Amino acid sequence: MLSYFMPGRKIPLVNEQIYHVFNRGIDRRPTFISTKEYTRAITVIDYYRFSMPPTRLSYFLKLSKERRQEIYDLMSTHEKLVDILAYCLMPNHFHFMLRQLADNGISKFLSNFQNSYTRYFNTIHERTGSLFLDQFKGVLIETDEQLVHVSRYIHLNPLTSYVVRSIKNLLIYPWSSLNEYVENNPQLCELETVLQFFKKPNEYLSFVKDQMNYQRELHKIQHLVLE
Repeated sequence: MLSYFMPGRKIPLVNEQIYHVFNRGIDRRPTFISTKEYTRAITVIDYYRFSMPPTRLSYFLKLSKERRQEIYDLMSTHEKLVDILAYCLMPNHFHFMLRQLADNGISKFLSNFQNSYTRYFNTIHERTGSLFLDQFKGVLIETDEQLVHVSRYIHLNPLTSYVVRSIKNLLIYPWSSLNEYVENNPQLCELETVLQFFKKPNEYLSFVKDQMNYQRELHKIQHLVLE
């Protein structure tokens, strides 16, 4: 049985368990519009996955390059809130596959990510108020089959939502972790949990390509995903 959770519900998120988490913009409004905004979102993700950021990201980014590197190196020696196994940012929503490493790690990470990015977005667009829905959705990953299928679902999102039109463009879509998998080059993600089920990274790519028409076939595994 799949376990759904939202902030505020008394359903524990268990350390060392993996969850597929998802949230979207209020009224399905755009949340990531420009390259600058996507880039900032990636920076926010990178910064707030750590458990002990010494200051708000907006202040951190005002520091010299050398000082930022010193702080980042120090943070990297501390515990992370989550391992990011896969992610995808879309024009009006996002997906993560996360392993919780610290108590309340997923909730803290998502809160920090959404709050920090919303402050930035609101400043840019001269708006106030929430950007994302208050309650994110999630599914506990319970089997190896579910793990690899959900990772593929996340990585195919730009194609199945027609943000990109071809597998070639999907491979160069810069706002997901697919390229990390294809190149076997971890940046934000811990890859081994998924790639251990494939002999080579290009086998994972073949696995992803095998469901290029995923949207039409989603009903076959819809019990594994959120939508």
